[in-house]
Amino acid sequence: MSTNPFSGLWIDVRTTDEFNAGHIEGAVHIPYEEIALRISEVTADKNAVIHLYCRSGNRSGIAQQTLRAMGFNHAVNEGAYEALLQQ
Repeated sequence: MSTNPFSGLWIDVRTTDEFNAGHIEGAVHIPYEEIALRISEVTADKNAVIHLYCRSGNRSGIAQQTLRAMGFNHAVNEGAYEALLQQ
C-alpha cells in the first residue's frame, strides 16, 4: 500500500493560469494575495498543518507569513512546485 506524499492540506498560491497548467493532486487554489480572506474556505483549525507552494517559494513564503500572523502556526512553505514533483 503506497501513501500519498502530498497528503494533508495543500494550497497552491500561484496564479489561476499556473494552477490550471498543473498542480499537486488535491491541492486547493488560493492566490497568495487572497490567502488571508479565503483561508476560512478550507480550514478554521489554527493547528492544522498547511502546506503552501508556488513557482519558486517566494509567494508561498509571503502566504506563510500571512497565515502565521493570523495564528496558523503550522503553515509550511514547501517551496517550488517543480521541485516538489521531483521528490
